[in-house]
Amino acid sequence: MSQRIAVIGGGSFQWVPKLVVDIANTPSLHDAELVFEDLNPAPLPRMAEWVDHVARSRGIPLTSRTTTSLADALDGADWVVVTISTGGFASMRADLEIPARYGIVQSVGDSVGAGGITRALRNIPVFLGLAREMQARCPDAWMLNITNPMTTICRAVTRETPIRTVGLCHEIAVTQFFLSLLLDADFRDLRFEIAGVNHLPIITGFTVGGDDGFERLRAVLDEPGRAGERLPVDLPDAMEITKRSPGDHWTRGDLIAVNRLKFELFSRFGALPAAGDRHLAEFFPGFLTEASEWGRAWGVDITTIGDRERWQSRHRAELDAMFAAPEISRMPSGEIVAACIDSVIRNHPRDLPLNLPNAGQCPDLPEDVVVESICTIDGQGVRGRDHAVLPPVLAEQVRRVSAAQELTVEAAVNGDRDTVLAAMLADPLAGRIDFQDLGRMTDELLAATAAWLPQFA
Repeated sequence: MSQRIAVIGGGSFQWVPKLVVDIANTPSLHDAELVFEDLNPAPLPRMAEWVDHVARSRGIPLTSRTTTSLADALDGADWVVVTISTGGFASMRADLEIPARYGIVQSVGDSVGAGGITRALRNIPVFLGLAREMQARCPDAWMLNITNPMTTICRAVTRETPIRTVGLCHEIAVTQFFLSLLLDADFRDLRFEIAGVNHLPIITGFTVGGDDGFERLRAVLDEPGRAGERLPVDLPDAMEITKRSPGDHWTRGDLIAVNRLKFELFSRFGALPAAGDRHLAEFFPGFLTEASEWGRAWGVDITTIGDRERWQSRHRAELDAMFAAPEISRMPSGEIVAACIDSVIRNHPRDLPLNLPNAGQCPDLPEDVVVESICTIDGQGVRGRDHAVLPPVLAEQVRRVSAAQELTVEAAVNGDRDTVLAAMLADPLAGRIDFQDLGRMTDELLAATAAWLPQFA
């Protein structure tokens, strides 16, 4: 049966083009109807044109339509994919610049820390409104969320509504790709056990074709003489990672350098965080200090609003290049929206890294908080596959982060300023400054983003 997939935030140049290609590369979705909804109508015709182009090129019956009406988009939807940013760059500028004045430099600012908390305060009410509209118009549909901060958004929706909600992130797939290059292994031969939260998923063990992956990784990290060896493939510019060595080609040393933070934690504690280092640094604020030049000593790049604006321009240029290409790529994008839908409608089990309420897959964390782990998804639904136990110090860090996220959800739902301050205090990055300054910073952030915080009015 043809699937109707509503994309909320469907004018996204970052997400929509690659999701369309993944759908075109999934035979069970060739006859899907894509409904692109966005508050800004300007980019929507380009997205519909891209679907038409892909359908003609492949000779498949994929169709689309566009709308600025949420109700219209949701009527009869089977799947609701969400990629939004409430307040856009204007609100994100406050998320970054106000904490920086108080000595909190954030490498990303979209998941945890002061920026992640205020972004959640903006996005959660929008998601709850969306979920309640889904209850009225497509109650059996799944919400597939790729918006940050993923953990707090998914927790709010699963706590406050009955809508089936799954968070999808590509960070583990990127780490899997990096490890496959370092270990000279097939990407598909790596099998992980994972526990944690989004952007802090921690690999507690993995195998490579049956071998102990940690043993193989230690062996590679203990071979500095191989640092100059060229990688089998160069990392694409779209990965937004800075190459460290001179020369045109990526080396083993380059790949180790851009993952230095995670490898340091692995060498100390025996488990491997599986997100990009610029995300991980915000969970371990000892890496984001003046002494380390705000992460530079660890190879961590600070993502500015200017960077994001340049990336937005590049995403537009990339879509132009995709239109001009002689054929539609058959390479997977690394996103897992199409794979999740295919697994459910064909009852084809897959094990994927997903964000769900904790039902024992992360025994170090409380029940029902949203966690990231390897899950099995098929026609019967989705559930955690493993019960992965973290090393004690990492378990304590994840518990603290999760506690701050629970307070963030409570503040976003109820509009309580003291609970916002409590979330800031509990958060490892935001809470490290003087208490009086923490209160002033929180007040400034709420004031600067008040236009997108109706629950605090």
